[in-house]
Amino acid sequence: MKLLTLPDLGYEYSALEPYIDARTMEIHHTKHHAGYTNKANAVLEKYPELLKEYETPEGLMRAWSELDLSEPDKVALKNNLGGYLNHALFWRLMDPELKPDQTLRERVVARFGSLDRFKEEFSQVAVGHFGSGWAWLVEDDQGELKLYSTPNQDSPHLKGHKPLIGLDVWEHAYYLKYQNRRPEYIENWWQVLKLI
Repeated sequence: MKLLTLPDLGYEYSALEPYIDARTMEIHHTKHHAGYTNKANAVLEKYPELLKEYETPEGLMRAWSELDLSEPDKVALKNNLGGYLNHALFWRLMDPELKPDQTLRERVVARFGSLDRFKEEFSQVAVGHFGSGWAWLVEDDQGELKLYSTPNQDSPHLKGHKPLIGLDVWEHAYYLKYQNRRPEYIENWWQVLKLI
């Protein structure tokens, strides 16, 4: 595994307007995601053996609890590698060129009864999350679809789960446009989610 690089969005910061404004996208990507990337790299540079042992950032995150690092570095790696991975997925899910995943849509409908019911339950998880964090649709270690939220930048990979859909509910993701109106942000985010 090489040091992490900040992924390019692949689309303009204004591409998600009017639902997510260009200024929020630019700050979110160039400041927040870049910060997580740089801070994760600062830890990885101190432990070059990690770069040899683990093939991907996801693999490293799954093994996080077993890593033999100083406690401050271990916490910093969890927070910042989580922030790196969470945001990398978040941007991809909203790519205007992304095509819907018909297989995932069918799995979601089979699990939740309908796409509308899934959106309602996912939105409830996102609205109900206290403080900063993420709402997730994941595939667990048994291959089942589950909804839950995580605090801060905790990643589903920490539980051995594969994140499929993630929504950033940190205020920095929506405050410039929506202020404290998280439910409105979540409702509008469905307009830019391209996966299903």
